[in-house]
Amino acid sequence: MKAVLQRVTEASVTVDGVVVGTIEKGLLVFVGVAKGDEESDGRYLAEKIRTLRIFSDERGKMNRSLTDVGGSALLVSQFTLLGQTTNGRRPSFDEAALPGEAKRLYEQLADDLRAHGTPVETGVFGAHMCVSLVNDGPVTFVVDSRETRS
Repeated sequence: MKAVLQRVTEASVTVDGVVVGTIEKGLLVFVGVAKGDEESDGRYLAEKIRTLRIFSDERGKMNRSLTDVGGSALLVSQFTLLGQTTNGRRPSFDEAALPGEAKRLYEQLADDLRAHGTPVETGVFGAHMCVSLVNDGPVTFVVDSRETRS
């Protein structure tokens, strides 16, 4: 499971002109589910989202987590994170999980975050979404659960 975490002061996602998710201070998280991903990948990612120290403390150092600052997460499914662009001019999405499995694991990630007290908003899985954000920093990180596999 691959995620792009962006520290934001605000973010929202709109589908067909209707805002379906919005947060203030927190993380906008684009999530791509790969073939072979399991619940453990989602648990790993949820832990990283909650505890990665990427928010500033009183000295301006990145020393506080999403949990520490009482922030929220806005999850947006994005299979294009798994696109391979090394061959030719058209991306290959062969590494992306099939939609049914991807949706299940995406929803499990949201549930895992909520179970630990993190306020979570989501986009609409599989929909064409317009995402707005104010990146704070800018601060952006990529987290890939597959990098933990040996």
